[in-house]
Amino acid sequence: MADARRVDSAALAPSSVPRGDPLVTTTPLPRQSWLQRHEALVIGTVAVIVFLVAWQLAANARIWSRLFLPGPADVVEAFVDLIRGGELAVDMAVSAQEFGIGYLLASIIAIPLGMMLGWYPRFRYALDPFVTFLYATPRIVLLPLFIIWFGIGVESKIAVVFLGAFFAILINTTAGVRSLDTQLIRVARSLGGDDLVIFRTIALPASVPFILTGLRLGLGHALIGVVVGEYVAAQHGVGRFMMIAGQTFQSSTLFAGLFIIASAGLVMTLVLQRLERHFDAWRPQR
Repeated sequence: MADARRVDSAALAPSSVPRGDPLVTTTPLPRQSWLQRHEALVIGTVAVIVFLVAWQLAANARIWSRLFLPGPADVVEAFVDLIRGGELAVDMAVSAQEFGIGYLLASIIAIPLGMMLGWYPRFRYALDPFVTFLYATPRIVLLPLFIIWFGIGVESKIAVVFLGAFFAILINTTAGVRSLDTQLIRVARSLGGDDLVIFRTIALPASVPFILTGLRLGLGHALIGVVVGEYVAAQHGVGRFMMIAGQTFQSSTLFAGLFIIASAGLVMTLVLQRLERHFDAWRPQR
C-alpha cells in the first residue's frame, strides 16, 4: 500500500509531467495587425471623412442656403482669406495669451487649494459655501464687473478664463483627496507616518487621476470663457472676429473661427486624455 501511495503521489506531482506534453505548452498570442491596434483611430477618421463628404454634398445640392450652412470648401476658403488678411495671427495670439495665462493661474491655485480642502475637513466646511455660491454663478454675468475692474483688454478675459477653469479643477481635486482609502491611511498612521509623509506618499499619488480629469474638464470651460469674453468687449481675438462675422452674416468665417477653437480644444484634450490613461492605474479601486 505504501508503494502504491508513493506511485500515486509521484504521478500527481508536477515534475512527472513531460515537458513536451501538449497540455502544458503555451502558445503565444497572435500578433495584432496595424488595423487592430489602431481601430479607434481608423474608425474615428473614417467617420469624420464621411461626415465632411455628406456635409459638402448637402451644400452642393443647395438643401440649405450657404448663408445658413456653408460647406467645408467654403469654410476652408474663408480660413484662407483670414490668413491673407493678416489679422488672424494677431487674433489667435491674443486668444492664446488669454487662455494660457488664465488656465495656468487656475491650475496653480486650484490644485493646492483643492488638496487642502480635501485633507482638512474644517477648512472645507469654512470655504464650501463660497465655492458653491461662485460655482453656481454664471461667469458671463460677472464679465461686466470684470470690465469695470480690469478694462476691455486681456485682463478681463483672463479673469473669465480663470473662473471657468478654476472650479472644475478645484472640485475634482477635492474629490480625489476625499476618495482616499481610510483604512490605508490608518495603517500608515499606525506605522508612524505623519501628515506630511502620508500626504506625499498616499494622498498626492491617488489624487493625480482626479486632478487630470479636472484639468480636462476645466479646459472646455476655459475655452468658453475666451470666446464669451471676446464676444462682449475685445480689441482682438478669435471670439471678436466670430462676433463680427455673425453680425455681418458671414457664416463661413464664423465656422472658420469655430473650427479654430474646436481644433485647439481637441488637441489639448487628447494630450490630457493620454496623461489620464497613463496615471489611471493610480486611481483608487473600490
